[in-house]
Formats: sequence, C-alpha cells, structure tokens
Amino acid sequence: MAKNTTADSDEARLKKKVTAKLTGHKAPEGDAALRALRKRLKRAQRKRRALALRTKRAAGKTPETTTPTAG
Repeated sequence: MAKNTTADSDEARLKKKVTAKLTGHKAPEGDAALRALRKRLKRAQRKRRALALRTKRAAGKTPETTTPTAG
C-alpha cells in the first residue's frame, strides 16, 4: 500500500527542490531536471486547484438568508 501524503506537502517539497536547483544556477533554461521538477510542481498545483473547484461546485449554492422587507 502506498504512503498517504498530502498534496500540500508534496507541493512544498517540490517548491523546495525547484528553489534549491535555481540557487546559483547560471542557465536554468537548459536544465532538463529543473524543467521536469517545474512540470511536476505545476501538475500538482493544477490538480489541487481542480479538486478545490470541483468540491466548491459540488457543494452547490447555499440559500441566502433573506430578511422580510416591509413594503
């Protein structure tokens, strides 16, 4: 069975790796490993955002509290 890791900790770990690779790097455009790390980070962020949006839409609209107006 796989380890249960949260998406946030995975994102944080990837962010740390990307910043560590970037420090003291002369030409980050040509680094394939850095590019792969960035792609993994972006994929994890997209996945987290999509999940948040999906749960928000699934919750539906909450009925607003309306106050009766005298009119």
